[in-house]
Amino acid sequence: MAEDKKHLWWQSGIIYQIYPRSFQDSNGDGIGDLNGIRQRLDYLQWLGIDAIWISPIYPSPMADFGYDISDYTGIHPLFGTMADFDSLLEEVHRRDMKMILDLVPNHTSDQHPWFLESRSSKDNPKRDWYIWEDAKPDGSEPNNWLSVFGGSGWEWDEKTGQYYYHAFLKEQPDLNWRNPEVQKAMFDAMRFWLDKGVDGFRVDVMWHMIKDKLLRDNPPNPDYKPEMATYEKLTPAFSTDQPEAHHLVREMRKVTNEYQDRVIIGEIYLPIQKLVTYYGINGNGAHLPFNFMLLTLPWNARKIAAHIDEYEGALPENGWPNWVLGNHDKSRIATRIGMEQARVAAMLLLTLRGTPTLYYGDEIGMADVPIPEEEIQDPQGLNMPGLNLSRDPARTPMQWDASENAGFTTGKPWLRLAGNYKQVNVEAAKENTESILALYRQLIQLRRSEPALSIGDYIPVQAEGDVLAYRRVHQETDLLIVLNMGNNNCPFKPKYLTPKGQIILSTEVKQENHQADEQLNLQPNEGMIIRLTNED
Repeated sequence: MAEDKKHLWWQSGIIYQIYPRSFQDSNGDGIGDLNGIRQRLDYLQWLGIDAIWISPIYPSPMADFGYDISDYTGIHPLFGTMADFDSLLEEVHRRDMKMILDLVPNHTSDQHPWFLESRSSKDNPKRDWYIWEDAKPDGSEPNNWLSVFGGSGWEWDEKTGQYYYHAFLKEQPDLNWRNPEVQKAMFDAMRFWLDKGVDGFRVDVMWHMIKDKLLRDNPPNPDYKPEMATYEKLTPAFSTDQPEAHHLVREMRKVTNEYQDRVIIGEIYLPIQKLVTYYGINGNGAHLPFNFMLLTLPWNARKIAAHIDEYEGALPENGWPNWVLGNHDKSRIATRIGMEQARVAAMLLLTLRGTPTLYYGDEIGMADVPIPEEEIQDPQGLNMPGLNLSRDPARTPMQWDASENAGFTTGKPWLRLAGNYKQVNVEAAKENTESILALYRQLIQLRRSEPALSIGDYIPVQAEGDVLAYRRVHQETDLLIVLNMGNNNCPFKPKYLTPKGQIILSTEVKQENHQADEQLNLQPNEGMIIRLTNED
C-alpha cells in the first residue's frame, strides 16, 4: 500500500499547458498575451488546475513562434511587459497555483547577441559558444546530420568560412553545451526567473542538448517510409541522447535545488528504457521526464496496458510518473481518436498514477482546425510541403464563447478558428452537465478529493479485447477504473476480482451511482470508476 507521506505539488497536482499566442488576447492585435492569461485565471481555478505551463514568451524573431529566443531574460512585446509578467505571476500565486516557464536551452535565435558575436569572426570569444566546423575537403557538410524541420542540419557561413549546426531551423543555431561559459550563462538565466518566483521549467528538447564529440554520421533508419518527415531518414544516434546530457541535467537540477519546491520537466521523445534514465541516479536528474506514450501509441487497450506496465516497471526508485494526452506539437486527442473516445482518454489521463498534463482546449473537446495551405504559418509545415506536418491545426485560438472570434480577440485572430466554435466553447460547455468539460471538472474534483487517485498505488487488472482496467489503492480506499477503448458493447468479468461496489463516475452520466456486481457490461466508448467494497 502507498505510504501516507507528503507529496509535492508537482506530484499530486494537475498541469495545464497554455500556448500563449492562442489562449486570450487582451489588446485586440489577434495574438494572445500575458494579460489575457491573467484574465482567464478564474476559469483555470474553477476547473481545478494546480499549475500552468506557458510556452515561450521571451523576445524572439518568431521564426519558430518563440522557440528561437533572442533574450532569455526578457518578455516579447507581443505578450506584454515584464510588469505584466510580474502581475500574472502574482495572480497565479494568489490563487495557490504554480507557474512553469518553457526553457529552450538547446539553441538560440540567430539574432541572439551571443550568436551575432559568435558569427562575427573565428577568433571572437563567443565563437565556441556554438557548434562551428570546417567543411569536408570536397566542401560538403561536416557530417550527415539532418534538421528536424527538413534538410541538412548544417548551414554554411560565407563570412567565416565554416558551417554551424542547427537541429531545427537555420535561424536556431545549437549552443555548444560542452563550453562551461554556455552552461553558466544558461544557469544564470534560470536563476533570473527562479528569483522572481517562477516554480520551475519545462525544458525543451532536453535529449538534444549535447552532441557526439567526434561528430560521427548518423546511421540510416531501417523503418523510414517516404510519407515520414525527412529527418526520420536517419536514426539520430550521435546527434541526440548522448551520455553527457545527463551531467547537464544534473547541473540544471542543482540550480533548482537552490530554491524550494521547484520542478524540472524534460521534453524527451525516447523509448521508455532510455526515457527513465533522465530521472538521474538517486533522483538527481529531471523531476519529470515527460512521458509521451499516450501521444505516440496506437489507441489500443492491449498496447497501452502493456506500455503502462512497462513504464511502471522501468521507473527508478522514487521516480514519479507522468502522463500527457496533447501538446502544441501533436494532433489534438479529439482528432486522433474521436470525440467519444476523448472522454475515455480524459478518464485515463486523470486516473493513472502520476502527474497529468492537459493541453488548453482539450477539456472542451477542441479538435484540429484545417488550415488552408496559403495560411500555414508553422515552419515544420512550410519546410516540408505535401507531408501534412504543419502543427498549426492544434494551435488555434481557445474557444471561450459564441461571440465573434470565440471571445479570444476583438481583432483578426493570428490563426483561423474552428468552424464550430459557436457550439464548442467554454460558455456552452459550462451550461451542459453532460459536456466533456463537465466530465473533466468532475474527474479533477474526484482526483483532488481522493488520495487513491492522486497518490495511490497502481495495480493492473487483467482484461481482454478493448477493455483497459486497473485499480488505484490508498489505505482503505480501493477504486477500480474500467475503460472501453472500443466502439462495441463489452462485458467485463475479471478472473481474480469481483467488481462489487458503486459506480461513482462514468463517461455515460446515466450510469453513475448504480451498483456494480459480478459482471460489468460496458457500453461503447464507456469508462467508469467504481468504489470497491471489501465484502467477501
